[in-house]
Amino acid sequence: MNALPLLLIGLAIFAAGYVLYSKFLGNRVYKLDASFRTPAHELNDGVDYVPTNKFVLWGHHFTSVAGAAPIVGPAVAVIWGWVPAFLWVTLGTVFFAGMHDLGALWASARNKGRSMGTLSARYIGGRGAKLFLVVIFLLLLMVIAAFAVVIKNLLISTPSAVIPAWGAVAVALLVGQAVYRYKMSLAVVTVVGVTALYGLILLGDAVPVVLPDPILGMSPGTFWIVALFGYAGIASLLPVWVLLQPRDYINGVQLFVGLGILFVSVMLSAPTIVAPAINNAVPAGTPDLLPLLFVTIACGAISGFHGMVSSGTTSKQLDKETDARFVGYFGAVGEGLLALGAIIAAVAGFRTVADWEAVYTAFGEGGVGAFVAGGGAIVNSGLGLPVSLSSTVLATMAILFAATTMDTGVRLLRFVVQEAGEVAKLKINNVVGTLVAVGAGMALTFSQGADGSGGLRIWPLFGTSNQLLASLTLSIIAVMLIRKRRNPLPALVPLAVVFVMAFWAALAQLGDLYAAQDWLLLAIDGVIIVAAVWVAFEAFVAMRRAAQEPPEALDADAAEKAGLKG
Repeated sequence: MNALPLLLIGLAIFAAGYVLYSKFLGNRVYKLDASFRTPAHELNDGVDYVPTNKFVLWGHHFTSVAGAAPIVGPAVAVIWGWVPAFLWVTLGTVFFAGMHDLGALWASARNKGRSMGTLSARYIGGRGAKLFLVVIFLLLLMVIAAFAVVIKNLLISTPSAVIPAWGAVAVALLVGQAVYRYKMSLAVVTVVGVTALYGLILLGDAVPVVLPDPILGMSPGTFWIVALFGYAGIASLLPVWVLLQPRDYINGVQLFVGLGILFVSVMLSAPTIVAPAINNAVPAGTPDLLPLLFVTIACGAISGFHGMVSSGTTSKQLDKETDARFVGYFGAVGEGLLALGAIIAAVAGFRTVADWEAVYTAFGEGGVGAFVAGGGAIVNSGLGLPVSLSSTVLATMAILFAATTMDTGVRLLRFVVQEAGEVAKLKINNVVGTLVAVGAGMALTFSQGADGSGGLRIWPLFGTSNQLLASLTLSIIAVMLIRKRRNPLPALVPLAVVFVMAFWAALAQLGDLYAAQDWLLLAIDGVIIVAAVWVAFEAFVAMRRAAQEPPEALDADAAEKAGLKG
């Protein structure tokens, strides 16, 4: 079988999901209202709360939620065969991720742009909210530490990506000034910005950058990690329109162009899928498909991290509530498209089954490397681009996705630190919050040495904790829908599936960690499980209570002012 039918079926499913299901959610479930005054207008401060063009905001949201995870997860999960990965990515995106991301954005916008951690206090209870913050803090810490290591590895393994990866920052700064200060046409700025980025890719391919060893007394790997955290800290403090928005927008457009190049190459070359549809001969030690598929592929199907982005930064920039359908649901579709591209590259980018099996020798193999190598081979075959240039394009894509997620993650972690300060009755300003976020991330990354291997120390817990967080976000959405007497089934069905699979995986992981005597991860996994069960129980109680109370007709803050029960 060649990969072309797989691509076309996947594209058709995503298109149908956006045209039909997202419209149903927007009109019948969330009842999006163009006249509703969003937090971006009500609380506009020019820093975090800024009304934003929906296309620019989509770029921010898409690239922030995508990161490297929708490449890594699917490219690892094909070890069980491409059919399970394909079905979970396509159906999970349409019925799970789109609903979750749009719902989190709607819920936050209806509550002054507050995060899911804060909303859990209102809709689930104070005790659950504190535990919710613990899970969120650990998850964000995993993301920024692990992505720093992923980016560092790509900058070293693909030196041709160094110039375009860092040059993208300069392009983003210029785009922000052109759009917001000089009010230039977004279309013109987009064309010029994307052209500049691809010019940088050509330059990078011609002039690869290999750092000397040592550099400033550090190894190249250590230097890149320090530089990345320094950049992310500065980006976290700048107003969103200066760097975060334009960087994410122009990267989003460039990355969609990159995906287009990959998909057109598939259409032109129709590469043969060499990997098995269902792999009955997995390498020894590979865990069972159930429940691991559902936590190995998180981003690209459904991810709790998306809820943090939707409620942490995106909701504060939403110009009109009706924009949430395009930004939130189509943002999830964009990530699904990336995951689909990763699957195709990882199963059809090899010449023979033996070549594929040589890479997939154990669970966890493949990942970004398989995407870059396999995708590069497909682009070379389809469009005739040199393999080195094709690999540079795809490596730059992966770096830019991971980098935008990392700097958004630091900003979100700053918000969490400040929210935790409020719980402890401490006022923490932006600078202190950022220093704590960056300091914690660097401490974890370098906890096992200067090579940054500590950044991946607790990453094995990401899949389960991320999916448990998604189920907790869905529980808040469900409570809100029940309060408003709207159909909660679009939230309850994904909630049940994701919670059961994630909890099952977390318990299995607990046993594996105990057998390996990994006491640190065992303790963290235990904390996450206890927190998830506690919050899930309180969410169930909150749903029952919501069904018995009078319907909520007002927004949360309006209800508080009116003296109604919250």
